[in-house]
Amino acid sequence: MSEIKVGLIGFGLAGSVFHAPLIAAEPRFELAAVATSRDLPAEFAAARTYTDPMELIGDPAIDLVVVASPNTSHAPLARAALMAGKHVVVDKPFTIDTREAQELIDLAKLKNRHLSVFQNRRWDGNFITVRELLDEGAVGELRYCEIHYDRFRPALKVDWRETVTPGAGVLYNLGPHVLDQAICLFGKPKSLFADIAVQRDGAAVADYFHIVLDYERLRVVVHASTLVAKPGPRLVAHGTTGSLYQYGMDQQEPQLAAGLRPGEPGWGEAEEVSITISDGETDRSIAPKPGAYECFYGGVAAAILDGAPSPVTHEEAYTLMAMLEAARRSAVEGRKVALV
Repeated sequence: MSEIKVGLIGFGLAGSVFHAPLIAAEPRFELAAVATSRDLPAEFAAARTYTDPMELIGDPAIDLVVVASPNTSHAPLARAALMAGKHVVVDKPFTIDTREAQELIDLAKLKNRHLSVFQNRRWDGNFITVRELLDEGAVGELRYCEIHYDRFRPALKVDWRETVTPGAGVLYNLGPHVLDQAICLFGKPKSLFADIAVQRDGAAVADYFHIVLDYERLRVVVHASTLVAKPGPRLVAHGTTGSLYQYGMDQQEPQLAAGLRPGEPGWGEAEEVSITISDGETDRSIAPKPGAYECFYGGVAAAILDGAPSPVTHEEAYTLMAMLEAARRSAVEGRKVALV
């Protein structure tokens, strides 16, 4: 196999803005089919369309199935694709719970198929830069870190993410972003304590969370709110020789939505992002590197065709689901929960 034929299930925000353009940008991929009830734009019109996801999964020409449908369908569709002998990528969150996650991991190993989770914000330009700086010891030995994903959305949206259903709410919508970044930086915590709340008038599912991750001497806070009109730092890190402050959001999502594609002028650049390191006396500005969401599917292609490591491993995918599960339990029981 020199080219991977990809079938994409779902053409909503995730499928149309993220997956389809990034799949098309990978030279060793062909977006061959899409399961959707919508008309495809001219950019992707060469792909076959199916109204039934199971028909796409059953297409013998498809090598890789990408699941970008509502959260509750992730595990059933991924399971069906693996059973059909396909490689699989699942949009975040991987599944609804750890039981489903482990079942899919076991099945992928049994079928000898690649299985990964789309964690695109590992390749935010600001996060790439901060990760390198912290790895280099830019603030000494870390003792405290905060990772935020705050928004100002006081009005409710009419979609499944705002309804009382498994996998709905901000914990499952934004939690996988910030928890995965914590995993990338620090690995699996010993335990966590979570506060999860419903704060907006009329909201039926959680729209706020504040989770403290225990890494022995290091404490990491991951936080999201829908009522932040002027966001503070996106990431803060305090260490033994200084502090790091990162403001502003990566711009690859709005760039993709506006039609900009990987490799085109301006791709991955974000003037809104600033990074400052302070030793208490002087401040030093660091230029952020460009973002590179295309690296995810480049990594998937390399894993399938070249035997390279997966861009998001089974262990990382399972750990994130265990953290989401532990956070829910912690918030209900009002106590710290260990991660085993």
